[in-house]
Amino acid sequence: MRDMHPRATNISARARDDYRFGFEPAGALEFVNEYSGLAVAPTPILASQNSCTHVPIQNLAPWEVFAMHQVTDKMFSAIVGIDWADTKHDICIQPADSDTREFQRIVHSPQDIEQWALSIRERFNGQVAVVLETSYGPIVHALQKYDFFVLYPVNPAMLAKYREAFNASGAKDDPTDAELAVDLFVRHRERINPLKRQSTSMRKLSHLVEKRRRLVEDRKRFSNRLISALKQYYPQPVDWFSHKDTLVFCAFITRWPTLKKVKRARRSTLVSFFREHRVNRPKLVEERIAAIQAACPLTDDPAVVDPYTMEALALTEQLRVTLQLIKRFDDEIETLASPIPDYALFSSFPGAGATLAPRLMVAFGEDRERFANAAELQRYTGIAPVTERSGKRTWVHWRWACPTFVRQTFVEWAEKTIYHSYWAGTYYRKQREKGAAHNVATRALAFKWIRILYRCWQSRTPYNETTYLKALERRGAELTSAKNA
Repeated sequence: MRDMHPRATNISARARDDYRFGFEPAGALEFVNEYSGLAVAPTPILASQNSCTHVPIQNLAPWEVFAMHQVTDKMFSAIVGIDWADTKHDICIQPADSDTREFQRIVHSPQDIEQWALSIRERFNGQVAVVLETSYGPIVHALQKYDFFVLYPVNPAMLAKYREAFNASGAKDDPTDAELAVDLFVRHRERINPLKRQSTSMRKLSHLVEKRRRLVEDRKRFSNRLISALKQYYPQPVDWFSHKDTLVFCAFITRWPTLKKVKRARRSTLVSFFREHRVNRPKLVEERIAAIQAACPLTDDPAVVDPYTMEALALTEQLRVTLQLIKRFDDEIETLASPIPDYALFSSFPGAGATLAPRLMVAFGEDRERFANAAELQRYTGIAPVTERSGKRTWVHWRWACPTFVRQTFVEWAEKTIYHSYWAGTYYRKQREKGAAHNVATRALAFKWIRILYRCWQSRTPYNETTYLKALERRGAELTSAKNA
């Protein structure tokens, strides 16, 4: 029977070719930007030199003994670094009153995690900082059950660069990464923010809006595949219906999957079908019936028609189920979001609506001290560009390390505002006239909107287009000149 107790292992924390290097002293390469001030005096990370799980500093060689940071914050009784994986987790533990670091490995199962967490509580009897490379997922959900853990998520890119600074060969090992997480927290805690647990409604809403967006991607994929299949043998419905990702289109293909079958349908049957599916425009119905009667088949070859008919029917079923699920998510999101106080605030923005207002609300969250200013929010969302300068070369590009769903939320909403806000549409067109591509112009518009969103969010004031346009006029902004002309 497998031992259910947490086990210390004899895994060395040092990866192959694990040579340690220090940073350049602060100011050696001075370039002031958002990452300025990260350089520190050369102090290598300490790793185990043998197979023991405990590594006291006395066991290190004299040339490996450098100034080592102890955990001086009395708030925590220990620092735990976790390198998580799908089936197991490598753990590094440093008590607050000791230089020793020890290593463990536990299996990813509810029972093992439970026993390990309870052993940590019994051993340290206080708050424990847990540093790991994710802010969501099974391991985070499991650890959030325990009130004595304070989770500190670290950007994986940050930890990877931290590792590269000391491993020139690029060697990587899971226990070493767990130790690096501890060391990064000890030395640069001011750079890492704790994961603050929001209300149940907000956390539930954040999962719902993201999963709904994935279903929208499924809808698009099934719709495109269905159109492709129809074009092989029955292309007419693609022209008859302007929107193919709808329940009426699915019902039409299910009932009449081939041109031969729809041409046999009576006129009264077709009229009743469209009426049942709320197509109440008589002229449109007449145009479709006339097109059906005049249509001729693309091919009558059974070797083509039969296989593609089966595929079209299968894709129709998948698309129909996806559309129904999206509707269920929409209803649940509306029920959950409406009582939240900030929902009315975000709903006041043009183009937000029932879909994007909850996503914007989730992107900001409930903690109004989370971002010190709008610039921090612009960088966090990935909307703010990055400038790289080296000698005479300057390169401006978008951010690669950011929460992609959050960035997607702001970009998709900014695109909607082009058609719902006067100044936003004017700004977008001016960017296009300057030669900017659609995506670039939309991100630039999102960059401006974030400042407005942040101000309204901080002051808890709903957005008013008229008020903002008057403010632009007082400042003599170019965006209002066309309106006044």
